[in-house]
Amino acid sequence: MEAIYLHQFIILAGAMFLALLSPGPDFAMIVKQSITYGKRSSIFTSIGIGLIISKSIILFNIIKYIGAVYLIYLGIQSLKSKGIKLDDKDKSTNKEISDLKSFTSGFLCNALNPKATLFFLSMFTVVIDIHTPLYIQGFYGLFCIFATIVWFTFLSLVLSQNKVRGFFSKFGVWFDRTVGAILIALGLKVAFSK
Repeated sequence: MEAIYLHQFIILAGAMFLALLSPGPDFAMIVKQSITYGKRSSIFTSIGIGLIISKSIILFNIIKYIGAVYLIYLGIQSLKSKGIKLDDKDKSTNKEISDLKSFTSGFLCNALNPKATLFFLSMFTVVIDIHTPLYIQGFYGLFCIFATIVWFTFLSLVLSQNKVRGFFSKFGVWFDRTVGAILIALGLKVAFSK
């Protein structure tokens, strides 16, 4: 890899690392999926989160409002929840959630997240030179997808541990209400962001 592309990649990787560490809708979604449904569901949600990049400003504004409504919807659903219930063996007694539904939840959470859209827009227009070959840009895109999936899968594995889930299950309804309030607040923030 030529020095200029290596320089671009280092900037992109550093920015990606910082973006993944900052809590947002994706992080809240992974916490909820891990605690409520367990490891498998949360990993499929992580894969869904990793598979979206957008490039259009008009699309960005559409995504912003749909994303705000989606986050508020998820928040309301959490507020209406009866809480997490784990049986004596630390297994969830909640309804199962399909892999497709988990994947779709993660995909929609990130697809409708303007923060993610802005991040990729800025990276691929400011940091990456217009003359960068498409195969290098493709590599950057694959790296971003891979890094996102690895990070959120790691969070899924940590948060879906029986001890962690058991801790949160003690708070039952209040955990879901807190996550619901956070999702609604994030949805409102997204709706009013410029």
